[in-house]
Amino acid sequence: MDTTTATDPWRAPRLWLFLQVVARGVVGLVARLRVTGDVPDGLRHGPLILAANHINPFDPVVLTAACRVRRIAPRIMATGGVFRAPIFGAAMRHSGHIRVDRRTPTVGLALEHAAAAVARGSVVLVYPEGRMGLDPGMWPERGKTGTARLAFASGATVVPVAQWGAHEILPYVAPRGVLRALGRALVRRPVIRVHFGPPVDLGGIDPLGPGAAARATEAIVDALTDALVPLRPDEPDLPRYVDPTRPTETRRQHRRSRPNGS
Repeated sequence: MDTTTATDPWRAPRLWLFLQVVARGVVGLVARLRVTGDVPDGLRHGPLILAANHINPFDPVVLTAACRVRRIAPRIMATGGVFRAPIFGAAMRHSGHIRVDRRTPTVGLALEHAAAAVARGSVVLVYPEGRMGLDPGMWPERGKTGTARLAFASGATVVPVAQWGAHEILPYVAPRGVLRALGRALVRRPVIRVHFGPPVDLGGIDPLGPGAAARATEAIVDALTDALVPLRPDEPDLPRYVDPTRPTETRRQHRRSRPNGS
């Protein structure tokens, strides 16, 4: 349980630090992890917002491992269902993560809790898309405005964290098909890449101006897309590995022009 006061800086519980070590080991068993980039000097322990793309059920483990490599212990904003899971839910609560009860009257509390966490010097990891993306090319979708509103409310720096390769470890429909997928990954050990990009420039956006959250959201997703481009140079349009269980839709496609012109 978090026993610090509202004015004390947050410190990662030992359980969370231990789980980061476990995550690093798990990822190392099934894949070859490559981490590039870093966070700005002085912000490794916050206040900081990490904005990551969400492509697969395995990528929270990947991000946990990558943050371990970079000596960052973020508090993750995760859906309420994760917190209700046996054992895992208790671990999430005791590790200091932030619950998001989507499609409920209390969903707005998550932003308040996240802003308070950042104010206390935490690193908070968020998924700007608000779900696992369903873009056919697996590029970041149009984002929800929560990440931008968190940045405005806290004044914290936003760093995009792009990841690629987790979709080769688990199927979209996990836990169905997990054993077969993990067996394949243990043999193949695909490369998973994570890149911490440069901070998002939100300085030209007036937080009180009309459409500020929407414009900031677009800037964050643009930066996330730019950070993803060098991780998949040979897959500019569609991924080489296609998960047959993953649905696709174009309703929320993000129209960022990528450097390769795709």
